[in-house]
Amino acid sequence: MNILEKKIKDLILREGRITFKTFMQMALYEPELGYYSSDKIKIGREGDYYTSQHLHPAFGAMLGEQLIEIWEFMGKPKTFYSVEPGAGEGYMCNDILNYLKNKEIYGTLKYIIVEPHPFMKHKQKKLLKSFSDKITWISSLNELKNIKGCILSNELLDAFPVHLVEMEKELKEVYVTINGDNNFIEIKDSLSSNDLKKYMEDFSISLPYGYRTEINLEVKDWLKEVNNILIEGFIITIDYGYPAHEYYCEERNRGTLLCYYQHQFIENPYLNIGNQDITAHVNFSSLKKYGEEIGIKTIGFANQGTYLVSLGIDRIISELYQNSKDYLFEIAKIKRLILPGTIGETHKVIIQYKGEGNPVLKGFLMKNQINKL
Repeated sequence: MNILEKKIKDLILREGRITFKTFMQMALYEPELGYYSSDKIKIGREGDYYTSQHLHPAFGAMLGEQLIEIWEFMGKPKTFYSVEPGAGEGYMCNDILNYLKNKEIYGTLKYIIVEPHPFMKHKQKKLLKSFSDKITWISSLNELKNIKGCILSNELLDAFPVHLVEMEKELKEVYVTINGDNNFIEIKDSLSSNDLKKYMEDFSISLPYGYRTEINLEVKDWLKEVNNILIEGFIITIDYGYPAHEYYCEERNRGTLLCYYQHQFIENPYLNIGNQDITAHVNFSSLKKYGEEIGIKTIGFANQGTYLVSLGIDRIISELYQNSKDYLFEIAKIKRLILPGTIGETHKVIIQYKGEGNPVLKGFLMKNQINKL
């Protein structure tokens, strides 16, 4: 039993059962012990999973193109903020800034990384040393105010702790406790919050008996935080997930909760505690609904691959790699960002906007699926 597992069990012994959300929060974020808050996390070839920024720098270059487009739409403000919560090891930031460093926008750009965990901040600063004059690190979005620019995240919301629920005669919540052998077990009981019931009503979710799934309430709070600091600009969210009607469809009756450990899927979240990632897909309909409730408009939603092609990844490939001796190798890697059956299909891009007017962005000209949300 490691220190974190003992800490969770001690909490249960003191206070009784805990929600799965509390368990997931501690497993991922307990200071110095959780998966994301300790020095154990590894991403990429040697780690537990890949993200788009680990596949190819063209991903960051395309987001740089997107920043240019929205900067121009906003009238080229003299100070333009790009705020990235959950920046991982910093690869996306590095690729964005490498692409933008010779562009007009660069002189106006202030890049903010939101990173509460000291170890990860250290890794980011090491990678991004050449851009140290361009980047500011903060621990919380609440440290910012009156931002004009963009809030940009990649695979952030899927790591928000979720409630687990299961339908019996009525909707029950899954709690975590320990048995006589000191092992974690689940029990089901009444909902811990009326917000869970309201969530089901908000998205007209009707579940058959035995259906288990997740509810992410933190998305709503996160949008409120963003709204409090953003006076004008865009919110770009890239993650894997579905619109509500696909998320809670009959076939997905065991939910989307997964763990990643050394590039393997593991269905049991009670193993490798603090050493494996725990994720749940994003309900993109919740971003649209909760954003619109506070005055944030959803302007586009599409598969990542469709979005990147529509935004002009072919031109960026030519610009950056046409004269490379490894051109075909680069193309093979870039295909994993855009083709069906890859991250290009599983990952979605949603862009929201706070401000005057109704921007039309290139990334959604080919296929905007906002009507699915």
